[in-house]
Amino acid sequence: QLQLVESGGGLVPPGGSLRLICAASGFSLDYYAVGWFRQAPGKEREGVSVIGGSGVGSNTNYADSVKGRFTISRDNAENKVYLQMSRLKPEDTGVYYCAAGSPYSYTWHVVESYDYWGQGTQVTVSS
Repeated sequence: QLQLVESGGGLVPPGGSLRLICAASGFSLDYYAVGWFRQAPGKEREGVSVIGGSGVGSNTNYADSVKGRFTISRDNAENKVYLQMSRLKPEDTGVYYCAAGSPYSYTWHVVESYDYWGQGTQVTVSS
């Protein structure tokens, strides 16, 4: 069974850090791009970051709102992708999802570009 599972979410004060983990089972992430998306209550799901598959040198991209604060990485041996989030802000609150697919470089932030999705993990930034 092909599955993505996110973990690492939680409640953190503003300025804090969290590391999200996306673990795959039933298939290899090696040649897939893996994106992180988030969805706040009442808002559309938005792309946060992406890391390319091994075939394209694992290039990365970030939404402007998280550049310099979030770092995406992957460990193909562990079949996992990580999102290190630092200097968190209340506006970073939402459910974070990871997704695997083969987006074009200019559609990495488009939900429809991905084939497999996890169930999400809640991130709440609040004092």
